[in-house]
Formats: sequence, structure tokens, C-alpha cells
Amino acid sequence: MTSARTRIDAHQHFWQIGRGDYGWLTPDLGPIYRDFLPADYQPFLEAHGVAGTILVQAAPTLAETAFMLSLAEGNPFIRGVVGWADFESPDAAGQIAVLAEHPGLVGLRPMIQDIADVTWMLCPHLTPAFEAMERHGLTFDALTLPGHLPHLRTLLGRHPGLKTVIDHGSKPDIRSGEFDVWAENMSALASQTQACCKLSGLVTEAADGWTVEDLRPYADHLLATFSPDRLIWGSDWPVCTLAASYADWVAATDRLLAGLSEAEIICVLHDNAVRVYGI
Repeated sequence: MTSARTRIDAHQHFWQIGRGDYGWLTPDLGPIYRDFLPADYQPFLEAHGVAGTILVQAAPTLAETAFMLSLAEGNPFIRGVVGWADFESPDAAGQIAVLAEHPGLVGLRPMIQDIADVTWMLCPHLTPAFEAMERHGLTFDALTLPGHLPHLRTLLGRHPGLKTVIDHGSKPDIRSGEFDVWAENMSALASQTQACCKLSGLVTEAADGWTVEDLRPYADHLLATFSPDRLIWGSDWPVCTLAASYADWVAATDRLLAGLSEAEIICVLHDNAVRVYGI
């Protein structure tokens, strides 16, 4: 049984493989190596009470950002787009200013997890890009792995006004049961910065045949540190389908959030995304 509560899906993707800029999306990914477009998502809107979504980039190109914005223009359920800009460009600030003029753009996401240098985000030449994001009120989606977390804390110390959402709980290694170092770093980020965090993407970090109890220590830690006021629900669809159906993830998160008050659940499922992304 799935929840009838109204929710914002703050993390979903569309892609069209023939566009040719999804370097990570290869045939070995099997079930998700095909086009995923708005018609594929449409059934979830009524089935799971989805009032709107945040469409998140999947390719490090301006062309994909334009593609996503065009999808948003034609599909009102897409309430905002988290795109990509070239933070390395000498004109990154100008590029971000142009993107920010589009009413559908709510944030940007450099693909940090795919960059070999875990300190990349601290490079001084990227400062104008982060300053431009702050100036234009855009949300920084931090696509990080556990090893990035100390550096993310340093970055947010430099830019305390930067609206930040950590994607997928920073992808803890649930499969191997690694917890303590991740938990310590997430606690530090929660207490020392204003960052929010997405309750998303956990199933693909867990072992095959995962159970809700495998996820619970990680979800409980995020709830305890970021609190229901700074945790944002998302599906990570269609990537999540490598490990769970959309309905499976909805049901799992219903169980993980069951100890909260109704007001707190509404914050996680809906209100926090509306506030942080300004939708």
C-alpha cells in the first residue's frame, strides 16, 4: 500500500539517448539504457500523489539543460529544473546569469562524483560560479560521495549564503555497511552549515535484495541530524529502478518516516522542496 499524501518528487531524470551526451549511460546499465520522457513518468502523478517534480541534469552540457527546460515548458508537472553550467569557464558567472533568466531553472549541479579530484570544488577559479549562483538565488545540488564531505563543509564555510542540497544522502556505502565516517561527516555538515539533504538514491547504494531495515540506520541518521525541516524526498527515478520500482521506494520511505508527526512528514515530502527550490 502506498501513501496518499501529496508529494513533490525533488529528484527525477529524463533522457533521450540519441542526444549523445550521457557519458555514464552505457548499455551495461540494461533496464535504464533507453529513453525516459514525460509520458513514462505520467502514471506516477496520480498513483502516488505527486503534485510536481524537480527535473535534475544527467549530462554535463548546456545542451542538456536547454533540453530539460524545453520539457518543463511543455509539461507543467515539472516545477523546476536543476541544470548544469560550465563552472570551469572563464565566463561561468555570465553563463549562469543567462541561465538564471529562465523561470524554469531553479538550480545547478556540477557532476562532482565523476571528477577524480575530490578537492575540485575548492579550486579558487570556481569561486565566481558559486558566487553567481548565490547572487541569482539558485540552489546548488551537491552530487557528492562520502569522500567529498569534508571538502563540501569547507566550501559551504566559504559560501554560507549558498542554498545547498546534498543529493542522495551523499551516497553512503550501504552495501558494505560503512557508516561511522559517513555519519560523522554528515553530522558536521548538518550542524555547521545550512545545507539540506535529499532522502533519495539509497536503494541503489544497498545490496541486492535490500530491506527497509538495511536503509533505516542511514535514514534515521539523516532525520536526526538534518531534522525533518531540512530533509527533502526524491525518487531518483529512473535510476532507482536498477534496485526498486517507484512504488517500492514510496512504500519504503513511508515506513522510514512513519515515526514522524504528520506535519513533519509533509515537510519532508512536500514543503521543504517548495521552500528550498522556490517553486
